[in-house]
Amino acid sequence: MKIGVLSVVLGDMPLPAALDYLKGLGAEAVEIGAGNYPGQAHCPVDELLSDASKRAAWKGEFDGRGLEISALSCHGNPLHPDDAVAKAHHETHRKAVQLAAQLGVKTVINFSGCPGGPSGGKEPIWVTAPWPDDFLKTVTWQWDEKVIPYWTVEAKYAKDNGVNIGFEMHPNFVVYNPETLLKLRAACGDNLGANFDPSHLFWQGIDPCQAVRALEGCIWHVHAKDCKVDPYNAPVNGVLDTKNYTDEIHRAWIFRTVGYGHGLDFWNAFVSNLRLVGYDHVLSIEHEDSLMSGREGLRKAVEFLKGVCISEPAGEAYWA
Repeated sequence: MKIGVLSVVLGDMPLPAALDYLKGLGAEAVEIGAGNYPGQAHCPVDELLSDASKRAAWKGEFDGRGLEISALSCHGNPLHPDDAVAKAHHETHRKAVQLAAQLGVKTVINFSGCPGGPSGGKEPIWVTAPWPDDFLKTVTWQWDEKVIPYWTVEAKYAKDNGVNIGFEMHPNFVVYNPETLLKLRAACGDNLGANFDPSHLFWQGIDPCQAVRALEGCIWHVHAKDCKVDPYNAPVNGVLDTKNYTDEIHRAWIFRTVGYGHGLDFWNAFVSNLRLVGYDHVLSIEHEDSLMSGREGLRKAVEFLKGVCISEPAGEAYWA
């Protein structure tokens, strides 16, 4: 497996300088933001789509340094009940798929989205319990009327372009665990799969290694990001938490750099289980640790993962 980085954390640097920095750290791949929530600091999507020479020069920055583009990321909410937001996020997703096809990148990463409810309104509604009955009716309407129709069309569009869509299982969106991911995949298309980020699973009480096994055959990309459930706050108030991410000392959980939420034993097991289900691509570091700077987090994450990644396939057993 290769160590990669989502370059958004270096958005204050021009692309060549960011790539030099990542190469110097020992990264082997780069995940690029192509709009929506990640922005596109290193990826002028419209310009690259319209000009083949500029596209070749842009890709040459990666090729010349021996860096792979592991995925284009356009995390957004194309199912947003505000039509203007949904339209913008949908158009960005379509452009990311088009650009990935032109670049030969196999995966576009997105969120599954979250609609509103059947009575209208401009705010998404994420349902976490089936009672009172209004909530179950809302989630049924969302899937039947919005989620499945939209992603059936988009799965086909991506497949026609030779692209897989990797959903990040993220609370506040309709795909937030393996069950909902597999439900969407079964309904809409087998080129839908996971951008597997264990940080969002830890605080839900999900075992990432068991989740990897459940998603065998449909993990397209992996984020290397950790999470620490606070041993003082969570036992008192549970893990559902709407306090700001910067209010670390009062939160039930926070995102951490790999190794700061779970130790070497977990990450060794996680990578080994990825290998068991056939994943041998990139572990892409997404830095969202609010207790350390992006530069420090990247340095520590790369060094940590160097001791975890399995880079050589197993040979034949000597007794065979």
